[in-house]
Amino acid sequence: MFTDPIADMLTRIRNAALIKAEKVDIPASRMKLDIAKILKEEGFIKAYKILKDKRQGILRVTLKYAENDSIISGLKRISKPGRRVYVGSNEIPRVMGGVGVAILTTSMGILSDKACRREGVGGEVICYIW
Repeated sequence: MFTDPIADMLTRIRNAALIKAEKVDIPASRMKLDIAKILKEEGFIKAYKILKDKRQGILRVTLKYAENDSIISGLKRISKPGRRVYVGSNEIPRVMGGVGVAILTTSMGILSDKACRREGVGGEVICYIW
């Protein structure tokens, strides 16, 4: 059992990118699936799919590379179980000057920073990806 399953997901993706693995398997959850969806939409990963398991299911993420380097150069967990970080709609952070993406959980679901600005909602900052 993990105390922070989102940090575990980000660590697995970071480690797989460092060793240039093609795919990484992560225990599935709805929140992790939504994060993978945003990563796919923003162009950080090639694909994702759910594999059926006896209990939980497995989220298989296919990583994306350009010229032998990973598209993902950094991942950082912001809001942690011990310290939650919330922002208003006018305080949504820009990651690496707009190159990266902040992922937030809001009342409208899990959204990227661009979608939060467009919808005018704030929420809990889950992580930064650049």
